[in-house]
Amino acid sequence: MRILIGTLGLLLLLAILWDSFESVILPRHVRRSYRIARLFYRNAWRTWSFIARRIHNLKLRESYLSYFGPLSLLLLIGFWALALVLAFGMLQWAAGSALAGAGTPVTFRSDLYFSGTTFFTLGLGDVTPQTSLAKVISVAEAGTGFGFLALIISYLPTLYGSFSQREVNISLLDARAGSPPTAAELLRRHGAERIQDDALAGYLRNWETWSGQLMETHLSYPFLCFFRSQHDNQSWVAAFTAVLDTCALLIAYGEGETKWQAQLTFAIARHAVADLTEILSLKSAAPALDRLPESDLLKMRKLLLDSGVRAGGDSSDEKLKELRVLYEPYLNALSKLLLMPLPTWGLEPQPGAENTIWGRITSSAARKPEQVETDHF
Repeated sequence: MRILIGTLGLLLLLAILWDSFESVILPRHVRRSYRIARLFYRNAWRTWSFIARRIHNLKLRESYLSYFGPLSLLLLIGFWALALVLAFGMLQWAAGSALAGAGTPVTFRSDLYFSGTTFFTLGLGDVTPQTSLAKVISVAEAGTGFGFLALIISYLPTLYGSFSQREVNISLLDARAGSPPTAAELLRRHGAERIQDDALAGYLRNWETWSGQLMETHLSYPFLCFFRSQHDNQSWVAAFTAVLDTCALLIAYGEGETKWQAQLTFAIARHAVADLTEILSLKSAAPALDRLPESDLLKMRKLLLDSGVRAGGDSSDEKLKELRVLYEPYLNALSKLLLMPLPTWGLEPQPGAENTIWGRITSSAARKPEQVETDHF
């Protein structure tokens, strides 16, 4: 019996150490389906999102969902630590529970208590190992606990740095594409002059870099996908949607340098959402409602012409449909899992847009200074 428990304890120890290494330290994603961290997140998010779907107040729901990302990471680290304490407790029990206590009989609870004080290097001294094997296990646990906690804690700034880097461009997108961001609003705010002089191409070049960085960080650390943006109408899924929609329009209807850059940005952004869908084990499916029905294509053509983009005919419309099939199913899968709604194409101006800072600073009407003090983009 002790041999069996000892073997199980050793396997648990190795499994936890390997899982934490793959999840935090290994700089690449792991495609293996059965992983402890993946099972933890799958079940934790299923419970968390089940409650979220029953919160009808959108602000309250978004606030509730925002806690899951950082809290789940802390819970995962705590789960790993407790599992390691249990594994070393099992090894001590398998070694014969060779511990000396303060006049009390040694039981498996004593092994767990000693394992906990050793793992967290408390060094209370009220329970001590008596045999050589027990001492070896104690030293190994103290070293493992110190190294495990030090490595995990040292990687936390890297993880939050990746999150902050992601959010900078999302916040900047608010001024250029509205909140939530849409392709039509992005084209409107750039205008014909800036699109024709390739200013939009330069902006899409920045999003090409952003997409590549997000793909690398979120494939290595998939739990970052659950970290939500600061503002309710913003999310990395919505940002991807607006940028991919814009690129699809420019590829289908545009020309010149802007179209060339749109193709490059589209390629890396689509690659990112496809890989993230795969790593999260999601099944892609087109949205239930068409985000851009054929009845809206004429409005889109007019918007493109007003923005300085040559609006083609039926062949361009067909090209746009082909491009949408390449990315919308992946975005829809991510949206459904993470409860991050997909934005519209933005053909109609957003309600209250004239009362935002952008609407006021671009309006020719004079406004009093006190009217803009508390506005946001």
